[in-house]
Amino acid sequence: MPRSRDRPVWPATAGARIALVADCADWHTRELTRAFAALGARAVLVTLPSCAIETERSSGLMISGFADGLPDAVVVRSMSGGTFEAVTLRLGILHALRELGVMVWNDARTIERCVDKSMTSFLLARAGIPTPATWVTEQHAAAQAIVHRELAQGPLVLKPLFGSQGRGLKLIRMAEDLPTAVAGVYYLQRYVAVERDGFRDFRLLVSQRRVVAAMVRHAATWITNVKQGGRPVAAVPDAEMKALAIRAVAAVGAEFAGVDMLYGADGCPTVLEVNSMPAWSGLQKVSPVRIASVIAGDVIAALADSRRRGAAV
Repeated sequence: MPRSRDRPVWPATAGARIALVADCADWHTRELTRAFAALGARAVLVTLPSCAIETERSSGLMISGFADGLPDAVVVRSMSGGTFEAVTLRLGILHALRELGVMVWNDARTIERCVDKSMTSFLLARAGIPTPATWVTEQHAAAQAIVHRELAQGPLVLKPLFGSQGRGLKLIRMAEDLPTAVAGVYYLQRYVAVERDGFRDFRLLVSQRRVVAAMVRHAATWITNVKQGGRPVAAVPDAEMKALAIRAVAAVGAEFAGVDMLYGADGCPTVLEVNSMPAWSGLQKVSPVRIASVIAGDVIAALADSRRRGAAV
């Protein structure tokens, strides 16, 4: 994995204005703001609820903090939940920015693919990437049938379709463990965790087709997320794991993403999830790489390349 290093300020991007989409000015946004400033760019915090579609404007959009126009690039750090209509509008604004030629990392289509775990599973499986067998249905009777049929092969995990940080997970060992009702849909996945003096899985952060940081999370239970008590430890993934993480990010169309994976009972790595808006505070504690600097540098490099290609046309 590359170590943090100084990056040049490309003339083509000097003074670039970056819309940093987030719910609030947290540690991540402060890290990114400093990293962009070190490269001669200015990051402006933007909350999507404060933006709007206004068709009488020349761009058709009103982006908070950019009253005189549009940002040069957008980095989506986080996006809060809301009503179906509110979330649709926020994603619509990101879609519109891309339609206007603004570089968006990660764009709305990628976010939609990763927030919806069923679509992530579908795309991973279609790409031939090892991932746990998955079943998703709205019908309780169908979910019951899946559980009765599949428990003979081992336990299942019930996950919220929209969820993060290990919240709402339930291990299904017996048919009676399946709730009679869930909020939304039944997202069921083959349980593949293996206890080896506790439980562990890996988080690999991928940016621009390379792994830039990685950690292993240790826990006493099968839910290893740091927010649920998992202990992060520095990791050096092997070539197979790195290649698998890079393929997983490509499968969802992300520019950068966090990939969760573990070694199953067969000793082979399998991809559990791909997060298009990954947090990295836990990962930063065990990584020698300044992650925000890597992300900012990759954004500026891609923006410079885009401008050079545009000038050459």
